[in-house]
Amino acid sequence: MYLIVTRSFPPELGGMQSLMWGLAREMSKNFMIKVFADYKDGHKDFDEQANFSIERVGGIKFLRKIRKSQLIDEFTKENKVKGIIADHWKSLEPLKSKNKKYCLIHGKEINHPKGSGLNKRVLNVLNNIEKVIANSQYTKNLAVELGVSEEKIIVINPGVDPAKSLDKKSLSKVESLLKIKKPRLITVSRFDKRKNHDKVIMSLRNLKQIYPDIVYICIGYGDEEENIKSLVKELDLESQVMFFKDISDDLKNALIASSNIFIMPSVIHKKSVEGFGIAYVEAAQYGIPSIGGKDGGAADAIENEKTGLICDGNNLDDIYSSLIAMLNSNKYIEYGKNAKEYVSKFQWEKILDEYKKIFN
Repeated sequence: MYLIVTRSFPPELGGMQSLMWGLAREMSKNFMIKVFADYKDGHKDFDEQANFSIERVGGIKFLRKIRKSQLIDEFTKENKVKGIIADHWKSLEPLKSKNKKYCLIHGKEINHPKGSGLNKRVLNVLNNIEKVIANSQYTKNLAVELGVSEEKIIVINPGVDPAKSLDKKSLSKVESLLKIKKPRLITVSRFDKRKNHDKVIMSLRNLKQIYPDIVYICIGYGDEEENIKSLVKELDLESQVMFFKDISDDLKNALIASSNIFIMPSVIHKKSVEGFGIAYVEAAQYGIPSIGGKDGGAADAIENEKTGLICDGNNLDDIYSSLIAMLNSNKYIEYGKNAKEYVSKFQWEKILDEYKKIFN
């Protein structure tokens, strides 16, 4: 039996939640597993549909962490547990169990100044477990730079489920919304500084001189939403930028599949960094190439000059030049075909094979 310990799990939405759900579900096809997850409203209906045991732990954050660790320690004493897999180093920190431990790392949660109190805590956990599973080569390099033992780290990218079939009604709705608007750029992400929507919008100001019917579709919500909308208004781009949030998966997938380029030239903002970027992979499943930023793990998800482009997200000219390069001669069509083939390596079945190697 393996235990999965997570602070992020459905029915709560988000990239980490999807990752931990996918890992738990796929592992349950091969191993006996039990998940220890945080309490979330509405979890009972969700948990009843799972084919493995999920134990929820509630209460205020600090007490919840202690209570969860006590429950896990008690469980390992009474059951034969081969290993404990955690989504965060803090999930392992209070455990007293001597079982083999594995920790996923994603980027920003380990990105603390070398020598700081938090850095020392990170190293105390990660350098004393069986394996550290980095979501990208970038995250591995960051961990080594911060003091994690390189021999402890293995890179396993996040997995994705097969792309859902496109809903005809949603596709029809998208075409009626977009009409003659082309070319079509899209970003699906939270609105925060790291995602770099503002520089894409600034590039759009010049692009519309070449492509008068260009459109930029932004799907998401977040702290920067009002700032981004203000920038769109200031640059007189309200006809070129469309915002969507709280939409169905069918409509979101139809918008992605009806676009030409997925763009998210992420940057490092303070300690926040894009460790991988599952959104690039999800776009590739529909044959949509991506433009990603060089700061972070996008290079694991995008094969530069084959399935998309990696640019300097801090450089407006580089973002603009990358868009021009993709749009000229319809290069995005070739990259999109390559992306759809490339993305098969991220299917959960293949990703789990990498986990099996370290468990063995």
